Amino acid sequence: MALLETHNLDVTVAGIRVCRGLDLRIRPGECWGLLGRNGAGKTTLLHTLAGLRAPDAGAIRLGGDPMGELPRREIARRLGLLFQDTETAFPATVMEAALAGRHPHLGRWGWEGAEDRRLTEAALRAVGLDGMHRRRIETLSGGEQRRLAIATLLAQDPALALLDEPTNHLDPNHQTGMLRLLQKRMQSGGRAMLLILHDINLALRFCDHLLLLFGGGDTLQGPASQVARREHLEHLYGCRVAEIPGGPHGPVYLPA
Repeated sequence: MALLETHNLDVTVAGIRVCRGLDLRIRPGECWGLLGRNGAGKTTLLHTLAGLRAPDAGAIRLGGDPMGELPRREIARRLGLLFQDTETAFPATVMEAALAGRHPHLGRWGWEGAEDRRLTEAALRAVGLDGMHRRRIETLSGGEQRRLAIATLLAQDPALALLDEPTNHLDPNHQTGMLRLLQKRMQSGGRAMLLILHDINLALRFCDHLLLLFGGGDTLQGPASQVARREHLEHLYGCRVAEIPGGPHGPVYLPA
């Protein structure tokens, strides 16, 4: 069974058609990359798939269930969303902020138990923020805040993760480190993820499927090895693209 499935999905925003008649199936173990030029509607589509906005037409099913019929708390148990930018809405420590990821799983009174703390501590350790539990989040660098947001998502432990530019504010070492961590975590135990990236080479390294938004509602999807062709990328980004063979993970694509 697909973790997320759309049927004949139409999405528009501010008069811009993001997709038309989109049929998408994200299955356990898959990692999807969502690519498109600025303003193509990638974030809008991600928020629609997360149930934060209604599509213009079509249906979305989460784990086989119509998303519109699921309580928000149940959606949050199954689906996690990493926003493009993380804003500090309230003063908190690193541990307190990361524990928020466990909220959908808490009992009636909303108190965290030992297992919630164990999972949260493991998530902070995985992103390299162990030892910073009592640090105030407003004192963190942009990259540290991004890693905290990823740790919060890991603590939530959803079957499906939707990530909007997870490499924002991260240096090259942490970009590959966080994507490797997410890939390993989401491909285990029947999980999957869909992430927005602007770096086609990172997408090809970590994603086995791609969904391209060309604008005007036109899309292309499929296995990354079939979709990532120079002519497709030139149409996608509106510029010439050079394909350089012999990279450590396959061809490298650069603006020409």
